[in-house]
Amino acid sequence: MTWPSLPARAGYLALKNSSRRNALSLAVLKDLRDQLHAHNRSPVDGRLRFLPSFKPQVLAQLETAADDVTSDAGKEYGWLLHSSEWSKHRRGLPNVIVLRSEGPVFSSGHDLGKLRTMGHDEVKQTFALCAEVMSLIRRSPAPVIGVIQGLATAAGAQLAFTTDLPVACASTQFRLPGASIGLPCTSPSTAVSRKLGNAFTYKMLALAEPVRADQLPGGAVEVVADEAALERRVVDMVSKLSEKTAGQPQALGKWGYWTQLSLNGGEAGGAGGDGYEDAVAWAGRLMALHARSDDAREGIGAFFEKRAPEWKT
Repeated sequence: MTWPSLPARAGYLALKNSSRRNALSLAVLKDLRDQLHAHNRSPVDGRLRFLPSFKPQVLAQLETAADDVTSDAGKEYGWLLHSSEWSKHRRGLPNVIVLRSEGPVFSSGHDLGKLRTMGHDEVKQTFALCAEVMSLIRRSPAPVIGVIQGLATAAGAQLAFTTDLPVACASTQFRLPGASIGLPCTSPSTAVSRKLGNAFTYKMLALAEPVRADQLPGGAVEVVADEAALERRVVDMVSKLSEKTAGQPQALGKWGYWTQLSLNGGEAGGAGGDGYEDAVAWAGRLMALHARSDDAREGIGAFFEKRAPEWKT
C-alpha cells in the first residue's frame, strides 16, 4: 500500500483486494475483522474491547463502573471511563482508524462470482461476517475515517456509510445496484438509510442508479473537490483526532451520540412524543458522568488557564 505514514496514535484499516475491485469476499471480510480486532485488543489481558451496544440502559452500568472499578460493571467498562484503565488497555492502540483501499473502485461489494458458487450456508456465513465487520466499525472506540477514493457500490456503499467520518471527491459515485439483477441491496441499505434518510435511500434501492457524492443529502459524506484535496483533508482529520483530542472522551462521546438517537419516546417508561425529553435527560446523565473524567477536568482547566491541554488519553 502506498498511503501516507500516519502519526503514532492512528492506524490504517486496509481493504486489500484491488485486483477484484476490492470486493468483500469471505477472505477479505475475515481480514478486515482481524485488523479491527488487532486495533482493539487489550495488551494487558488480550480481551477485545469495543464500545457497548447502543442501548440506553447500559448507562446505569457505566455509572456503576465509574463509582467502583472492582465491580462487575467496572471490570467490563472501567477501561471506557477511567484514564488509567484506558491507558493500560489501549496502550499502543490507535485513537483514530483510517479505512482505505486502492484503485478506481473503493469497493464493489460482495464478490458475486464467488457467491454464485457457494452453498446456502456459506452465503449466510458471508453475510453474517459482513454484518459483524460493520458492527465492529460502528462500535470501534477509535473513530473510523472512511477515505472513499472511488466507486462504492452495494456492500461497498454499506462499508463507506458505516464509517464515522466518510470523505470523498465530489465526483465519487455511490450505488445500490442489486435491484437491477434481482437481488435488491436490502442489507447495504441499513447503513445507507441511517446516513441518507429513508426516502433517498429507497430511491437508490429501487432505481439502482448511481449518485455522486455532491448529490447526497445533508452532509452524509464530506465532499472535497479532487484527489489532492482529499489527501489534505484526511491528514487534517487524522491530526485532529490523533493529536488534538483525547481518546477516551471521543470514545464515550461516540457511544453516547449513537445511543441517544434510539430514544424515540416509545420505550417503556419513556415520556412519549418524539423522544426529545427522554434523550436530553439521558444525555445529561451521560455528560455528568463524562465530566468526572481526567481529560474533561484537564480540558476545562486548560481553557480557563489559556493553555494547551495535556491529555491523559
